[in-house]
Amino acid sequence: MTLDHRLSPELEELRRTVEAFAHDVVAPKIGDFYERHEFPYEIVREMGRMGLFGLPFPEEYGGMGGDYLALGVALEELARVDSSVAITLEAGVSLGAMPIYRFGTKEQKRAWLPRLCTGEMLGAFGLTEPDGGSDAGSTRTTAVRDGDEWVINGSKCFITNSGTDITGLVTVTAVTGRDEDGRPRVSTIIVPSGTDGFTVGAPYSKVGWNASDTRELSFSDVRVPVGNLLGEEGRGYAQFLRILDEGRIAIAALATGLAQGCVDESVGYARTRHAFGRPIGTNQAIQFKLADMEMRAHTARLAWRDAASRLVHGEPFKKEAALAKLYSSEIAVTNAREATQVHGGYGFMNEYPVARMWRDSKILEIGEGTSEVQRMLIARELGLTS
Repeated sequence: MTLDHRLSPELEELRRTVEAFAHDVVAPKIGDFYERHEFPYEIVREMGRMGLFGLPFPEEYGGMGGDYLALGVALEELARVDSSVAITLEAGVSLGAMPIYRFGTKEQKRAWLPRLCTGEMLGAFGLTEPDGGSDAGSTRTTAVRDGDEWVINGSKCFITNSGTDITGLVTVTAVTGRDEDGRPRVSTIIVPSGTDGFTVGAPYSKVGWNASDTRELSFSDVRVPVGNLLGEEGRGYAQFLRILDEGRIAIAALATGLAQGCVDESVGYARTRHAFGRPIGTNQAIQFKLADMEMRAHTARLAWRDAASRLVHGEPFKKEAALAKLYSSEIAVTNAREATQVHGGYGFMNEYPVARMWRDSKILEIGEGTSEVQRMLIARELGLTS
């Protein structure tokens, strides 16, 4: 049997549609949003009208009936042009809506998913804390049962999509009790935006992703109904591990798009930029750089599609997701650096997309599990435990 990661006709049509949208709608406008550190609401609304936020969800909840392959295809095409827009979609789907779809009750799904699938509303996932980044098991935010309510106290940081005008909820991880051996029982709870005691901080001043929304959150005696518990009490740790496994595939697709975008921009520049009487692309030194960049992007694409295919077919995919995320994020950084080098001094000017790509690439080695965490996961899947 031949392994075939070519796209189906339906996915190829989706790819072309998103490609056209990225070039015709996103590319002409996003640079200004990026420099103003402004969230691109109209672009996001158009993405919602296209059904992108509903790609992997069933039609009964307002989705498009697709899967993670479809989401990855859309993310890759968006990130070829801009990562702020791509991460808004990735976080809105993988971190905002997916926990409710995977673990929510029928009532929770009916209440939240239709608006999340249309992009009318964004959701966020409150996991990372100031004292617990990669060590997500050290959650300090607490939720105490008081009658028919949970009372939440604590803080979260680096939370994407958490403070926009259309953010409707944050799913928060919190310690809801202790096991007999003293280990914390972590649960996930839906906190609607605007709930008393729930404070959203000012936007961070970031190196990159400047047209996306990232903020710190604080919870001071925040009360929500007991029915806002997502899934079983004490299963929050297992839930967010699953969500992160899936999200790594999405981040890998995004990183592949950024890496391919670096190729696109550099090939175009090498054809038109002249030095010493000829296009710089006729120089073998430049040709070899571009060949290596294309090789990296192509290999990363195969990696994320393989992981997504395994997920879609119900096969184990944890190792493949970690491999895809690790490789694609690191080659995205490499391609962004090389693209800047090909552009020379112009690559350091923000008017050129590669400058934005250079600034956006580094976070890909950190978010959804650092490169070091991915190597730990891969080693564990190989049976190498300490």
